Amino acid sequence: MNAPHVNAPHTNAPHTDIPHTIASHTNAPHPLRTIEAHEFDAWARMVTTTYGQDWREGALRSARSVIEPARTLAAYDGRDIVGGASVYGRVLTVPGARTPVAGVTLVAVLPTHRRRGILTAMMRRQLTELHESGGEAIAALNAAEATIYGRFGYAAASHLARIRGDKRDMALRADADPGPGTLRLLDADRARPLLEKIHDTARLRTVGWVDRAEKYWDARLHDPEHARHGATALRFAVHSEPGGEATGYALYRSEGRTVQIVELVATTRQSYASLWRYFIDLDAHDHLTYEGAVDEPLPHLLRDPRAVRTTVVDNLWVRLVDVGRALTARRYPAGLDVVLEVEDTFCPWNTGRHHLRAEGKTVTCERTRARADLRLSAAELGAAYLGGPTLTALAAAGRVQELRPGALAAASRAFRGEREPFHVSGGAFPAF
Repeated sequence: MNAPHVNAPHTNAPHTDIPHTIASHTNAPHPLRTIEAHEFDAWARMVTTTYGQDWREGALRSARSVIEPARTLAAYDGRDIVGGASVYGRVLTVPGARTPVAGVTLVAVLPTHRRRGILTAMMRRQLTELHESGGEAIAALNAAEATIYGRFGYAAASHLARIRGDKRDMALRADADPGPGTLRLLDADRARPLLEKIHDTARLRTVGWVDRAEKYWDARLHDPEHARHGATALRFAVHSEPGGEATGYALYRSEGRTVQIVELVATTRQSYASLWRYFIDLDAHDHLTYEGAVDEPLPHLLRDPRAVRTTVVDNLWVRLVDVGRALTARRYPAGLDVVLEVEDTFCPWNTGRHHLRAEGKTVTCERTRARADLRLSAAELGAAYLGGPTLTALAAAGRVQELRPGALAAASRAFRGEREPFHVSGGAFPAF
């Protein structure tokens, strides 16, 4: 939350009108094409069936309003849709900048049609179209299973902390400063404009967050009873400064004696402490759950840090579609001059040597025949891209090879971020 605000570099808008002639696969055993608007229900039934859910009118209402049919693939067996995947065009906060990202979501293949190459064909089509059209240089997704997407060049670039707290043992430290602000519980209509402003302020300086346009807010706040799994409707707590400026909010619900914190966003340390004091003092609840950053400040606010238990899991998976454009879209806190020998079997246009130079806001990445300093695959670059997993740690696992002494430590420092990257998804649908 406290990363500095840095102006984004100039980038051209991503191409979203991708012609159907690119990688059309019309002669494939299960041909791929983008869906028409009238095919949404059939496509959505395939998705819900794949994920073991019942189709009901409205189950994917939020997805209907946000997916772009021209960027939503379907695989066909005759007239039947048997697989699919969609892309949302978003803007991702990366170290020192913001850049367009292809948010890959709602990837599914019916159980009857697995192990036929459909998923591989869809992933190849998506990445090839992005490359050939000059679209987003980075793709990202939340992986339902950690073993699926590595073979397509994706890697876990951020992690999240699943926090469970015993409220009976939770108390703020005496020196915690919740400030003089106030909290109010508002209904959705009154809260929404405040939430939007707070979120937009926070996401500009939080690596891993994406923009949230109106249709994505509709999806985030869509709260049908069947999706609550026995919990209450969403509550909206908003923190305001004495002068009236809103600087924090929390979306939460209750299930029995557990309060489920769905989203907590604060733009000041005082609003952060105030929101947590609210949940610690909330009556009729013994426990709380929350998914936050790996370096979440909460334990440092508590008298007893052991009152919260944390499980760390992978969060956002990143794929560098075009290595050169992706590496120049972010900034590097330390000067860097390194030649990277990149291997990329799934996107062969990335294979080769790339000379990456960074000094302040000036970043260049050019093809070269010069001797390489580091050897790695595009997946390792994706893992380190947001400043989370370090190149040094990846090298210790045998995934990065140092060819010039000292190059690994220098590159690892330059790729590292000030805070652990953390991605806030937009709810079950869309997943990204």
